[in-house]
Amino acid sequence: MKENNNANQYKIALYQEKKEGGKVRCRLCPHNCLISEGKSGVCHARRNIGGTLYTLAYNNPCSVSIDPIEKKPLFHFYPGENILSLATAGCNFHCLNCQNWQISQASPEDFEQYRFTPEEIVQAAVSYRTKMIAFTYTEPTIFYEYMYDIAVLAHQKGIKTVIVSNGFINQEPLNDLCPLLDAANIDLKCFNDDVYRKLTTGSLHPILSTLKTLKDNDIWLEITNLIIPTYNDDHQMIRNMCEWLVENGFAETPLHFSRFFPAYKLQHLPPTPESALIEAKKIAENAGIKYVYIGNMPQLNGENTYCPACHELLIARRGFYVTENNIVDGKCAFCGENIPGRWG
Repeated sequence: MKENNNANQYKIALYQEKKEGGKVRCRLCPHNCLISEGKSGVCHARRNIGGTLYTLAYNNPCSVSIDPIEKKPLFHFYPGENILSLATAGCNFHCLNCQNWQISQASPEDFEQYRFTPEEIVQAAVSYRTKMIAFTYTEPTIFYEYMYDIAVLAHQKGIKTVIVSNGFINQEPLNDLCPLLDAANIDLKCFNDDVYRKLTTGSLHPILSTLKTLKDNDIWLEITNLIIPTYNDDHQMIRNMCEWLVENGFAETPLHFSRFFPAYKLQHLPPTPESALIEAKKIAENAGIKYVYIGNMPQLNGENTYCPACHELLIARRGFYVTENNIVDGKCAFCGENIPGRWG
């Protein structure tokens, strides 16, 4: 990491409390880090400089690209469209299975090859004729100020905004962000707090609160659950999760079960067996979830959308691309069933 204590190059962070002895309490996420002078929080992206907390991520993305919206994954949100996607380095989780650990477990100061202002990001979306911007790849909460300012400008241009997030954010910043969000995919890692802490260093209940807040604010929501052998593949744990989702009004929220591949600190584990994904889908459907998908296993055709009423194929997908779409004005073209989502 580069040693640089010149606060003038950074932006003052939101949601902070100054404490005795020059320390600062960060109130952005539930870690609520108490940060000493010259130190950073667990996310590596916010530093105490002279008793004030600064974000190191502003104007400093480590990745900017154009993706299909299906890659997020969002299957009921303008399918077939492209989306400008960006991230900065850092994360408030330390997931044992992280596939992007080279950037998520680093500081924004380690990646300074790009310098894009919010205005330049939005102009890039306009130039590439994308109607959406996604904050993704790492955890967007940790570059909150950058994300927020981009979202303000994006909405002024009629560009929609999406977060792909672990959901580990405090309620005040989430409430402030919600008016600027159009969609979210939240990674619900498991449904056991002890496993959550072991797997991510975070905890379960803030994520459940995030799901409820997004739903209450009418932000289009989809949920991803990566099934990791020996960690969260227990049938009862999956059943408990699905029953909670149905009981709390998420029966029509698309649920993506995704296949795990060995990565980072879990390279000793095998990939998720096909049978585990099929069983998880069955558990979810039996619990009452209407739209259940299987990702990272194309031979199962688990990423197609079917009508829950007449069971006809509505959206056919091959990889990240839509090959057939039978949703018309938000309804099944065959039986007229209303299909929740944002269809344009």
